[in-house]
Amino acid sequence: MMTVEQATYSRLENLDIRELPFGQVFTDHMYVCTYKDGQWDAGKIQPYGNLSLSPGMQGLHYGQSIFEGMKAYRNSSDEVVLFRPIENQLRLNKSAQRMCMPDLPEHLFMDGLKKLLEMDSEWVPSYEGFSLYIRPFMFASGVGVQARPSEEYTFMIICSPVSAYYSKPVKLLIEETYSRAAYGGTGTAKAGGNYGGSFYPARLAAEKGYDQLMWTDSIEHKYIEEAGTMNIFFRIGDELVTPALSGTILEGITRDSVIKLARHIGIPVVERKISVDELMEAYDNNTLTEAFGVGTAATVSVISHIGRGDKQIILDENQEFALRIKENMDNIRVGKQSDDLNWIMKVC
Repeated sequence: MMTVEQATYSRLENLDIRELPFGQVFTDHMYVCTYKDGQWDAGKIQPYGNLSLSPGMQGLHYGQSIFEGMKAYRNSSDEVVLFRPIENQLRLNKSAQRMCMPDLPEHLFMDGLKKLLEMDSEWVPSYEGFSLYIRPFMFASGVGVQARPSEEYTFMIICSPVSAYYSKPVKLLIEETYSRAAYGGTGTAKAGGNYGGSFYPARLAAEKGYDQLMWTDSIEHKYIEEAGTMNIFFRIGDELVTPALSGTILEGITRDSVIKLARHIGIPVVERKISVDELMEAYDNNTLTEAFGVGTAATVSVISHIGRGDKQIILDENQEFALRIKENMDNIRVGKQSDDLNWIMKVC
């Protein structure tokens, strides 16, 4: 049975959620579950705090580390709700399989998550545009420097109240030197190393005035894949186009939701290869009118600039399809619109 240790006091009393930096202040409790001798324990909720780790912990040496990104919302009835949480649990296990880590049973994921949110429900903001960001993650916690999979793992969930990840339209630089993922690699896993490897080229882009990168394929740097922390969509003519999943693109839950929601409200969507040259030509002939990124942290973020060498695509910030999709998705999450697609799970 899951054990629960209550924090002696809440740090929330001394905080203004509206003034917090994104993802740097965490709620009063965290969920911890450990895998040893071939099985998971029952898990525990305990006060948020530092961990005691061995310098020989295998996760520090060989990168067996995966994570998810989720959000909890407070709806118009003052209930705490989750958006498609089972999809995150399923994707966590897909990442675990690719990284040679054990599956986490659904009941451990969901029971721990629900109990954690019940205990820290006061941390779920009621302000418009705010939410509680949820970070489930798993890492190799066995000890040893042999280059092999660990025999022990730790799964945890921590939470942080947040506002928008991008507070203004995003500027992207098309990356044609470095690669995020290669065919046969870990691109479809939400593995920590995928993000660590992107920081250096992202820094180079920031020095040129861009917020993030638009990644291209690792073989020819010809086809668009995704955008930094987001999957990406373009409006070309009267349809939405997004890169087809290829084994190197993260299977975003928000991406899948945008595709389903767009079709539900009558916006045609096509999943296919999109070359950088096609994008530039569409801009030159005025058929490219929108670009936006989607993700749990980013939600739906309008892209205003796309750079390639000395050429820039500059798009109107008032993008019809992006704003329609964002408004519909936000309204479903907070209960202002009927949940026709059965995406919302009430917690407390």
